[in-house]
Amino acid sequence: MRRRGKLEYGYQAAPLRTCVGCRVRTVKSELLRLVAVEGVIVPDLRGRLPGRGASLHPSPRCLELAERRRAFSRAFRAEGSLDTSLLRAHLEGLTPGRSG
Repeated sequence: MRRRGKLEYGYQAAPLRTCVGCRVRTVKSELLRLVAVEGVIVPDLRGRLPGRGASLHPSPRCLELAERRRAFSRAFRAEGSLDTSLLRAHLEGLTPGRSG
């Protein structure tokens, strides 16, 4: 039987999302929700910010892939480029042992 938008995760059905960087579908709880606010990509840690969201693995590698593929402008349906500096600072703060 084919699963439709859900994944068996710890004996419970959980919603799936696709990472805009690596394009891997995984459980929503393992991804970081992002929202574009006035041309700046903001991490939505509580999942409550209004607007169209996109999901990304919380790793600098997936961020680089998304930037290279220009995935953010498509995911947010925005024209032009979006500022990722706030998102990059957040991800570098999460990565242990990484020095600038």
